[in-house]
Amino acid sequence: MQTVDIKYMATSIGDLAGVPVRIYERGELTLFHSRQDFPADPIKPYLDSILALSGNIGYFVTPYFNYYGVMKHDDLAVVIGPSRQTPMSERDMRELAFSCDVESCDTDRFITAMKSLVQMPLESIVQILCALNHVLTGERLSVSDVAIYDLGEPLGNGPEADSIYKKEALGGEAVHNTLALESQLLDMVRRGDTLSLTEWVRSAPAVRGGRLADDAARQMKNTFIVTATLVSRAAIRGGMDMEEALSLSDSYIRKCEIMATRDQIINLQYHMVLDYTKRVEEERLGKDTSRLVSEVIKYVRRNISVRTSVEDMAASMFVSRTHLAAKFKAESGMTLSEFILKEKVKEAKRLLKYTDKGLCAIGEYLGFSSQSHFTRVFKKYSGKTPSEYRNENNS
Repeated sequence: MQTVDIKYMATSIGDLAGVPVRIYERGELTLFHSRQDFPADPIKPYLDSILALSGNIGYFVTPYFNYYGVMKHDDLAVVIGPSRQTPMSERDMRELAFSCDVESCDTDRFITAMKSLVQMPLESIVQILCALNHVLTGERLSVSDVAIYDLGEPLGNGPEADSIYKKEALGGEAVHNTLALESQLLDMVRRGDTLSLTEWVRSAPAVRGGRLADDAARQMKNTFIVTATLVSRAAIRGGMDMEEALSLSDSYIRKCEIMATRDQIINLQYHMVLDYTKRVEEERLGKDTSRLVSEVIKYVRRNISVRTSVEDMAASMFVSRTHLAAKFKAESGMTLSEFILKEKVKEAKRLLKYTDKGLCAIGEYLGFSSQSHFTRVFKKYSGKTPSEYRNENNS
């Protein structure tokens, strides 16, 4: 089949599905077709991982629960996505735009494009690619051949927790697809996002992990140890005390070592991940705050990348600005404006430490009016300029 025919088919698929379609030849983009007006392709942060997927047909799930399908044939790769089954939050769309190096003046256009994507099940994208693969190669594949597994029953009987690190073997060989799902899981722990974690466990694709030991019980315990190591470090990044996080990890590993059955290990693993996430959430929200103050804290963190207005915040909670400000000051000991700036500085520290984004980009993303404003506020609450903080942590 000629390249022009493939481009015609890809364009038609994109129009019918309502999601972007791309063609890569020897790793080079030769077609990008989208009904949405994207200032930057949302695939950008994940492109290398998606193109590295093995097999004729595969899929990739991002930390924001968006998914991409990919079909490979010789030096050709067709990538469809992103899509999802539930709406993406405004904050997540702004974070994704930031990850894609979208200019601040184009962020709203990027968000509008993301909102207009057609939502569909991952299975539908895979089925489309199976059909395209059949046209190209004559091979008859179905969704079940691409290993999208049922996640089992609710926790209590064990299998729900199993969905966090469920394993399958294809053709007798372990096939790794853990990176994207690990990223999702660890990001939820770091944020202390217990609600998203619970939803993720019910909807995430199964993880196919590699063999760590010949003995089945030892394999599960080794996987548990790896999970404990990763999760504890994600919790430390989220603000949990280092000694507490590492001691808790040791405690869980000791509990795991004396367990004898698969279900015991699986359930302990689920509760360990949830425990870390709850502890980070408590650390970030405060353990003894009122419901109103907790809502303020959540609101600020959810809208960390925009210029947060106290008036808008009060209106969203159906209280007066005066009442909200007084209540927050009485419980927290700081003004709302001071809290907002401190939270922005916390997020700036994370971005300076764990990304290579420029100082200007970070300041704009966090809603500061200018680079000098960002630098001034950052130094006020951290004692260092953004450049000094980054240099110190990079070294």
